[in-house]
Amino acid sequence: MTEETKEEVRVWCDGCYDMVHFGHANSLRQAKALGDYLVVGVHTDAEITKHKGPPVFTQEERYKMVRGIKWVDEVVEGAPYVTTLETLDKHGCAFCVHGDDITMTADGVDTYHLVKSCGRYKEVERTAGVSTTDLVGRMLLMTRQHFRQGDSEYSVDREPSKSMGQDRTARSPWTGCSQFLPTTQKIIQFSDGKVPQPGDKIVYVAGAFDLFHVGHLDFLKEAKKEGDYLIVGLHTDPAVNRYKGSNYPIMNLHERVLSVLACKYVNEVVIGAPYEVTKELMEHFNVSVVCHGQTPIMPCENGSDPYAEPKLQNKFKPLNSGSDMTTERIVERIILHRLEFEDRNLKKEKKELAAYEAFVKSKSENIEMAG
Repeated sequence: MTEETKEEVRVWCDGCYDMVHFGHANSLRQAKALGDYLVVGVHTDAEITKHKGPPVFTQEERYKMVRGIKWVDEVVEGAPYVTTLETLDKHGCAFCVHGDDITMTADGVDTYHLVKSCGRYKEVERTAGVSTTDLVGRMLLMTRQHFRQGDSEYSVDREPSKSMGQDRTARSPWTGCSQFLPTTQKIIQFSDGKVPQPGDKIVYVAGAFDLFHVGHLDFLKEAKKEGDYLIVGLHTDPAVNRYKGSNYPIMNLHERVLSVLACKYVNEVVIGAPYEVTKELMEHFNVSVVCHGQTPIMPCENGSDPYAEPKLQNKFKPLNSGSDMTTERIVERIILHRLEFEDRNLKKEKKELAAYEAFVKSKSENIEMAG
């Protein structure tokens, strides 16, 4: 008697995936858990600009970033902004999954109204404390310009340490920045849980990996080719602040940990790794090769080379991933188009706030009618 083969459940997700962060990854992780095969549609630059405002990353960069997330099985380029039944059927997907925030077209129409009305829509919990709008807001605070706070103005110069990571102009219940609080459970959910096997060649890399981007992705892909098991050391916020400058990191250590763990090339993350790659660290993790990209290496606080030990052991290997993207370049993009992004953020928040107020009003009216 032959066993019945279980039919594969294909799940559809779509979005802009601009500045892919751990919030996007968490949504895709939850979506994948609802089925067997995850198809992700990514919108074009033209569609995003029309409905939302200019994206930070190009469509090619965004396609690549989504392909690099460990739960994604397939990427559909140029997916329509409004999700239709035809799209789901074309890609053999049983239903569509999205977070519990509202996404609308330029005309104020819910982009998921068609699949919702046919019962082919499922919702997952949005990750509190992070959004592309929030991250753009954090970078806008680095422009050293005046920003409006209610009816008054304040300057980033006045108290930069307090303003970083907190866009005080945010008013939307979905895009307003809140403090992200990590848990061991969340880290376990993001980790693949695999340990190195006997004989595995272990590769170690370390850095800030701030605003995880295509440059990081390309570098980690190359590093993974150097062995069987890739460990990424994430430097603490004070360490990054020392070698990157007063406005960095833009994302805190906990946020950076989840962003790196979501990458399909990464096996393990060392949270708060020491800046210097010591003999003890290499022995502890049984490291065979230590890699570093093309970015300059800042000396340790005592002036020594942080990679002196792996170089001494002939285990240091510089890599050229072919990408020239850096976190600083992303910030430059934001600052160059500061007014456009400020306008985008304010419009998005205003639209979402109006939709949220309408939702609350409708809910209270339904309760009254039921009563």
